[in-house]
Amino acid sequence: MIVIHHNPDCGTSRNVLRLVEASGAPYTVIDYLNEGWTRPQLLGLFAVADLTPRKALRESKSPAEALGLLDDGVSDEAILDAMLDHPVLVNRPIVCSPCGVLLCRPSPRVIAILPVLPAQAVHGEKGEVLFDPAAATP
Repeated sequence: MIVIHHNPDCGTSRNVLRLVEASGAPYTVIDYLNEGWTRPQLLGLFAVADLTPRKALRESKSPAEALGLLDDGVSDEAILDAMLDHPVLVNRPIVCSPCGVLLCRPSPRVIAILPVLPAQAVHGEKGEVLFDPAAATP
């Protein structure tokens, strides 16, 4: 089972979802903006994805700057606390699969953790090629 922590308003997140759907693997979508995060959940995701709260911090189009989180001296613990209060601070999408956990920016990063590759080319919202099986190397 693949789990995508998804923001339906984000083009990158929607493109990752297209790639996951095209793989044919079973998946579930978590709208983390509505469901929020728990501390153990974020710590677990970050550990497996080799992320720190700072690396996972969404700096643009979020309240990160207004909350003072972009300053060098802000601790990971303070960023994590802010992420729990403001789920939008977590960069997205984060995808979990049997093959690993990744922050999938840019969208094609998800290919590395799909258990089954899409059989056909997948195009993004703007017509760009996200994945082409003819160009994929084994």
